[in-house]
Amino acid sequence: MEENRSYTTEEVSKLLRVSKLTVYDLINKGELPAYQVGRQKRIDAVDLEQYISRSKNIKSHKPLNRENRQDHKLEPSLQDAVIISGQDVTLDILANYLQKEGFKSLRDYNGSLNSLISMYNGKCTIVSTHLFDGDTNEYNLPFIKKILTGRSYIVIRLVSRWAGFYVKSGNPKNIKTWEDLSRPDIKIVNREKGAGARVLLDEQIRIRNMSPKAIQGYHNEESNHLSVATAVAQGLADVGVGIEKEAKIVNVDFIPLIQEHYDLVILKSDEQESLIQTMHKILNSTEFKNKISCIEGYDTTRTGSVIFETL
Repeated sequence: MEENRSYTTEEVSKLLRVSKLTVYDLINKGELPAYQVGRQKRIDAVDLEQYISRSKNIKSHKPLNRENRQDHKLEPSLQDAVIISGQDVTLDILANYLQKEGFKSLRDYNGSLNSLISMYNGKCTIVSTHLFDGDTNEYNLPFIKKILTGRSYIVIRLVSRWAGFYVKSGNPKNIKTWEDLSRPDIKIVNREKGAGARVLLDEQIRIRNMSPKAIQGYHNEESNHLSVATAVAQGLADVGVGIEKEAKIVNVDFIPLIQEHYDLVILKSDEQESLIQTMHKILNSTEFKNKISCIEGYDTTRTGSVIFETL
């Protein structure tokens, strides 16, 4: 390893052959030093090397690689932790409230679709999702019902928010509709596969019988809303899909197109009952709603409402 370089949590997970959740757990325990760059944690190569050396010298150290366990459950060190999967800042606030209530909370920064798949495989506790279904014009439930088939779960509203286009200040290319994305003079920046914004774009072009091949930049991907907005601000693309909040951070214009519902999914079981009750308490508290309302672009009118629940 090069001592002057650093790694993302994803790169470390691949090097150690463990899940990203294990890496986050090691960071939270103080066993693996890390620092924040924007919304991303990084680990210096020298610190990773030292961690590996320490691990080799501990005779009782158990093998790190448990990825091939047949039951697909959380690793033992994470069994007592609440794993919250998703990328929005409201989830960081929720994690802090759960910590105060006595729940060990860890964050996993997966997109909505990948988060649901992880939940199906038993690898996370709370999933946030904003997945638009073009056939029903509905958010989340069509995907949740299909992916979590055979599971018992509850869906609770976190927030509603506007999704739309990031465009350069003044919108010089007059981009207003989904159809505009196929114009020859327009280049987009996309989100990664599995992200809610990527699903929204894919569904909108599908129901309009548009081809991704006709959209310049369709395969240029960024991993979060802020990176998409920044790419537009820097002139690397003319337009990207995201939420309102990030537009103000990097000074691009925002064109609202659809109000999306950002919901939380929790699997139901006797062991999860205390967590579910605590979630109801937090999400319906005036203090929590006021804190979220301070973030521009979020609607808390139905925060804490049960959207769907299996028997």
